[in-house]
Amino acid sequence: MPYLPPGLGEWAALGLVALSFLTSLITATFSLGGGSLMIIAMTLVMPPVVVVPVHGCVQLGSNVGRAFTLRDHIQWNFILWVTLGAVIGSVLGGRFAYLIPENWFSAAIGVFVLVTTWLPQPKFITGSRVVQFVGGAIVSALGMVVGAAGPLVAAFVRGIPDRRQLVATHATLNAFQHVFKVIVFVAMGFAFGQYLPLILAMVLAGFAGTSMGSRLLTRVPEKVFRLAFRVLLSLAAASLIRRALA
Repeated sequence: MPYLPPGLGEWAALGLVALSFLTSLITATFSLGGGSLMIIAMTLVMPPVVVVPVHGCVQLGSNVGRAFTLRDHIQWNFILWVTLGAVIGSVLGGRFAYLIPENWFSAAIGVFVLVTTWLPQPKFITGSRVVQFVGGAIVSALGMVVGAAGPLVAAFVRGIPDRRQLVATHATLNAFQHVFKVIVFVAMGFAFGQYLPLILAMVLAGFAGTSMGSRLLTRVPEKVFRLAFRVLLSLAAASLIRRALA
């Protein structure tokens, strides 16, 4: 079909669109988990060299939709310094995106996420501007290589007590990360044009999933939400480690 990128069949494209709805619903309800699931599925049906750029575009739309839906709950004090670091990290990561073995970073991120998820969180992770700036740079650099760095971003917001603020702030941070990622890939010459119809369809399906998930967010009991948040983080981390060891 003329509106599909080369090598991607209709059923595979429809599956990705449906999965975009499901993963956005999951992420809007529990803040994360969808991005990692999405990139794994995309790796199965698309050439590896295009997965990270296309995934970045789709996740940009998904996170913007989630941040817009919960815009009144965004904690902007978390955004500034992480985002400034992300600008530098995206540029540096883009230079090495095709040179450094992905499995090295996948394993490191997976281990880091597991540690920060289950051990008590130091106060400086969310309180120090220096840590936020350096962390934003590291997360963005790694995201240029492994694609789904959402679980790593979650380390900076896990201590936010209000779940709506947590989801909204996490979505906003991810949105900025993906903006810079897409800009860098465009500057590097990646041709997004042939993937735009698929990206648009996945973004629209993702917004529908976000709308439904945002309504479920306040209906999930607090203890269930916190436990599910940690479990999803751990599953995403285990998936990264599995990919690294495969």
